[in-house]
Amino acid sequence: MYKVYNPYLLASIATIGGLLFGFDISSVSSFVDQEAYLEFFGHPSSIAQGGITASMAGGSFLTSIVCGYFVDKWGRRPVIQIASFFWIIGCAIQCSSRNVAQLICGRLVAGFGIGFASSTVPVYISELAPKKIRGRLGGLFQWAVTWGIMIMFYIGYGCSFIQGNASFRTAWGIMMIPGAILFFGTFLLAESPRWLAKNGQWEEAIHIISMIQSNGDVNHPDVALEIEEIREAIEQDKEAAKTTVADLFKKDSIVRTSVGISAQIWQQLTGMNVMMYYIVYMFKMAGYEGNTALVSSSIQYVINMVMTIPALLFIDSWGRRKVLISGSILMGMWLLIMSVLLGVFSIPLENLPDTEFVRITVENKAASKAIISVSYLFVATFAPTWGPGIWLYCSEIFPTRQRGLASGISAGANWIFNFALAMFVPTAFKNITWRTYIIFLVFCFVMTFHVYFMFPETKGKTLEEIEMMWDAKVPAWKSASWTPDNTPISRQADLDEKHRNVAEGEHTEDVKEAPQV
Repeated sequence: MYKVYNPYLLASIATIGGLLFGFDISSVSSFVDQEAYLEFFGHPSSIAQGGITASMAGGSFLTSIVCGYFVDKWGRRPVIQIASFFWIIGCAIQCSSRNVAQLICGRLVAGFGIGFASSTVPVYISELAPKKIRGRLGGLFQWAVTWGIMIMFYIGYGCSFIQGNASFRTAWGIMMIPGAILFFGTFLLAESPRWLAKNGQWEEAIHIISMIQSNGDVNHPDVALEIEEIREAIEQDKEAAKTTVADLFKKDSIVRTSVGISAQIWQQLTGMNVMMYYIVYMFKMAGYEGNTALVSSSIQYVINMVMTIPALLFIDSWGRRKVLISGSILMGMWLLIMSVLLGVFSIPLENLPDTEFVRITVENKAASKAIISVSYLFVATFAPTWGPGIWLYCSEIFPTRQRGLASGISAGANWIFNFALAMFVPTAFKNITWRTYIIFLVFCFVMTFHVYFMFPETKGKTLEEIEMMWDAKVPAWKSASWTPDNTPISRQADLDEKHRNVAEGEHTEDVKEAPQV
C-alpha cells in the first residue's frame, strides 16, 4: 500500500492523536455551567463532576502503563490505530449517554485511546524524525493538542445555542470524526525503522530511513550514519535480558527513569490542565458570567494554540533545558500575581447551594481584567515551554530497548496526576477558593530547581548519542556542551570513520550489509 515518507506529513497524520487529546480536554468545559447539561445529569456534585472530568485521565492511565508491551510487540503504527478505535467507541458511548454512569464509561473508553496515543505518538515521531528537526516534529504533538482544545471548545460553544440535550450530544458526536481520520490515516504511515531493526526487519528499516532522510539514497552519509548507530545500539541491546519494568529501576537506569516520570508529573503540577478543564470556573471567580465567560475563556485556547508555534520553530535551537527552566519560573510568577489579586480583591458569595463550586467573585473591574490578563500570560508561557517540551523530552531520553515501555510508564504518571487534579480541583475551588493557585505556584518553583540539577540537554543529539551521554554520567548543567568526542567510548571513532568513508563514496556495499554484521 502507498506510504508517505515526508517527515512533516508523517508527523501531521500521527499527531491527530494529539488532536483527540485536546478534544477531550475541552469536551466538558463548554458545558459544565450550561443548564441543559446540569439538568440532564442531575446537577453533579463537586465529586461527581470531578469524576466525569477525570474518567478520561483514568482510562488513559490504565492503557499507558501497559502500552509499552503492545508497542514493543506489535509496533508503533498498529497501536496508534488501536487508539483511534477506542476513541471512536468512547465518543459513541458519550454522545448516547443516558446518565452519569454511562458518560463516565464513555470517557473512560475514550481515555483508553488517548493513553495509547499519548504514549506512542511522541515515541513514533522521535524515532522517525531526522535529528535536526526532531524537536520541531515532536512539538507538533502538543500543537495538535492545542488545536483540539480550541476547536472542541468552539464546537461546544456553538452547540450550546442548540436547545435541550442535543447541545452536548451533537458536540460529543462530532468528536468521532478526527478519530476516523486517524484510523484510516494510519494505513499511510511507515513503521518506526528502529522498531523494525530491533525485530530483524532491516531491509524495510533501511528503506524507510533512506526515504525520510535522502529521498531513497541509501548511500547518503546521514543514512549510513543513522543505520550504523541503530545497528550498534541494537547489538548492545541484544546482550541485555528482555526489558521489564524492574529493569527501568535498576542502578544503570533509575536516574533516567525518575527524570522521565517526574517530568510528566511536573507538567501536570504546573496547573495548566486546571486552566483547561475548569476555565469557566476561573472566569466566574474573576466576575464574568454566561456567554461573556465562555467567549473570554475561549481566547485562552487561541493563545494556547498560537503560542505553541514558537516552540515548533525554535525548540531545536533554544534547547530543552532553557525552555523548561524559563517556563516554570514565569508560570510561577504569573500564579503568584493571580493569587495576590484574588486574595486582595475577591469577596465571598453568600447563601449558595451545595452544588455551586465557585464561592468567590471579584467586583473590581480593573482587578478582574488584570486576573484574566495574567491567566492569558500563564497560558502563553506554558504553550511554548512545558507543553511541547515534556512530550518531546520523554520520547528522547530512553534507549531503544526501553523506549516503548518507559514512555508508557512516564505517560502513566502524567495521567494519574491528571486524574487526581481533575478530581481534586472542583472540591478545592469550593473549599479553599483562590488558594488553590498557591499550590501550583509552589510546584512551579520547585520544578525549576529539579530541571536545573537533573534534566540533561538533548538538543542536537541523536537518540543513540543521548544514551551515550547518560552512560557517561554527564552532570545535567554541563550536558549542553557535551559531545560524543568527550566520551572514551571507542565506537564513536568507528562511526566517524564510517561517515567519512560513505561521504567519499567508498564501501557502499558494506553499508548495505551492515545490519547483517
